[in-house]
Amino acid sequence: MIRVLLADDQALVRAGFRALLDAQEGMTVVGEAGDGEQAVLLTRDLRPDVVLMDIRMPGTDGLTATRHIGDDPALTDVKIVMLTTFELDEYVFEALRGGASGFLVKDTEPAELIQAVRVVASGEALLSPGVTRRLIAEYVARAKEPGIVTRLDPLTEREREVLALVGTGMTNDEIAARLYMSPATAKTHVSRTMSKLHARDRAQLVVIAYESGLVKPGWL
Repeated sequence: MIRVLLADDQALVRAGFRALLDAQEGMTVVGEAGDGEQAVLLTRDLRPDVVLMDIRMPGTDGLTATRHIGDDPALTDVKIVMLTTFELDEYVFEALRGGASGFLVKDTEPAELIQAVRVVASGEALLSPGVTRRLIAEYVARAKEPGIVTRLDPLTEREREVLALVGTGMTNDEIAARLYMSPATAKTHVSRTMSKLHARDRAQLVVIAYESGLVKPGWL
């Protein structure tokens, strides 16, 4: 059973998401929060699998709440999906850096929302749409100059290659085809890279790939 927590300051939005998700087999909404502070408290109390977190909320916003959850070692298994009204929301990259696994616009089709929850709960990241990769590239370029290369020291040369391809948004199958290996081997390399870099998920690998300068904005 995938347990979901909803965090949005609009009760109507929460009610709509609850009705949709509770109607799905193997999925249930375990709680609702009207602001970021409540979202953090409920996440610690309920330990949901996935938090659907609105970015813009009064008081403690979704970005701050995501950082608090991402910094809590006891909540490493909790996956956060940011909800935003705009595809190119200026805060989305900071949310990914803070520990979010991806983002969705609020007018996403119901089937896409359901699939997104399942994908994130399985440990994957919502990074396939080209707009997400463009957004990450844009805001990494603005946020800081690349150069944290020493962070990549634990990686083998092959793992660096894999990280670079993850950074461009490639799936395991696409990485396997590019590097002439099996998808299972590609998945193993991604998992080892994630472990060595202490990344929560694939989304943070993308952030690291850009911040280290391994991938340059525009390589999409």
